[in-house]
Amino acid sequence: MRRLRRLRWQLTALFTLTTAVCLAVLAILAGVIDQRSREDAADAEINRQATGLSRAVYFQNGALHLEPLEEDYLTREAAGVQVVARVERGWEVRYERGRKPVADPATTDRVVSTEDVVLAGGPGDRVAAAPVWDESRIGAVVLVSAGPPGEGHAVLVRWLWIGCSALVLVAAAAGHLLSKLSMRPAVRTLAEQEQFLAEAAHELRTPLATLRLVADSRDPAEVRRLVDRLGHLVTGLLTRARVRGGTQEIERTPLRLDQLVEQVVDELQAGGVTVMAEPVVVHGDPELLAQAVRNLVDNALRHGGGEVVVSVRDGVVSVVDGGPGLGRSRSGTGNGIGLAIVRWVAGLHGGSAVLADGERGGVRAELRLPSS
Repeated sequence: MRRLRRLRWQLTALFTLTTAVCLAVLAILAGVIDQRSREDAADAEINRQATGLSRAVYFQNGALHLEPLEEDYLTREAAGVQVVARVERGWEVRYERGRKPVADPATTDRVVSTEDVVLAGGPGDRVAAAPVWDESRIGAVVLVSAGPPGEGHAVLVRWLWIGCSALVLVAAAAGHLLSKLSMRPAVRTLAEQEQFLAEAAHELRTPLATLRLVADSRDPAEVRRLVDRLGHLVTGLLTRARVRGGTQEIERTPLRLDQLVEQVVDELQAGGVTVMAEPVVVHGDPELLAQAVRNLVDNALRHGGGEVVVSVRDGVVSVVDGGPGLGRSRSGTGNGIGLAIVRWVAGLHGGSAVLADGERGGVRAELRLPSS
């Protein structure tokens, strides 16, 4: 049980770790995608502003007219606007407003060489530059700088990590619950296996001790009887283990239950057993049903004593002994652990096994099977 609990916690930790890694990867991807989309949107905006303002500025008779900039709404929308004009010494600033763009010579040279709008600067200081034509040459360049990055991305990232942390906690709780539910059949199987081993040890201990005493007395008939009983017992336990382990399928064939009971009683060669059977046909596994009937009769002989009456009627095998009654076996060791095998066989065949006090004393053990 301790190993199962340790395994349960290991499964919970593995499930939580896997969920955390997946959520972290998704959060990082979402953050990167959002940042790039925001940068692309900012680049498109300053590109639109630079292009619009370059069309508002014009040359007339070699003179640069900047008056339209003061009336253009793009100037008010832009974070920073700068206009540089070509002079003999290079470029000269003619207009500035708002946040000052980075007017490096490389940006203006790129505009002149490409004769188109260009983007420059790093992610934190993006600049769009657009040419202003003076007849057949570029006489000026309008530069528009992007505004400071907003807090939207930081807020998104913060909520992504908060949400991921909450989901990891939920995943840990869900993983713990799921591991508990998934381990429940294993725990039940382990408990049943422990019970099976206890039953096998109990069933084998008594006949082995008796066999040792009989062997010392050198009674061949009694030795053969005990050996046969041990053989049947081991066969039943082995069959149960194989069926429960899935290595053996139970057989479903029509059979005469009354004849099977009579055959089992004959094989036991026990005196004081009376059989009263009516013809009954059931569908089941002959070996398993024979083992169940054998356990019922053997349990009555060993723990009950007196006359044992076995009756078969309407799919019910009833074994009544003449002992002291339920819970007060003659041997002082209970009613026999082998009855657990009887209940197991009955359950496999859609039936049940019942123990009760007999009407005239003793114990009535019944194996109830659906009759055809």
